[in-house]
Amino acid sequence: MDQMRSYTINKGMMDSWIKLFESGIKPAHEAVGMPVVATWVNADHNQFIWVRRFPEGADVPAKEAEFRESEGFKSLGSQPGDHIAKMDVQNLEQGKLAA
Repeated sequence: MDQMRSYTINKGMMDSWIKLFESGIKPAHEAVGMPVVATWVNADHNQFIWVRRFPEGADVPAKEAEFRESEGFKSLGSQPGDHIAKMDVQNLEQGKLAA
């Protein structure tokens, strides 16, 4: 299963958010087996959109708890929340197109 996360980043903080994401958030996810599979920036709306993947059959709440308890996440402190004005999260499952 994939999860699409769309964050509205506080005005003027996109550059520091991208640095934080690349140096801390992304590696912390990957360390617990939740790879980041895509990222986009919608500069017109100050949005950072990204997709993370859960292992097949994963218990999503348990995997998210494992991430929150990880040293990688804890080392970020309040930095992620300091950057984010609004967050939207959608769980996505691969669909099958009719032939």
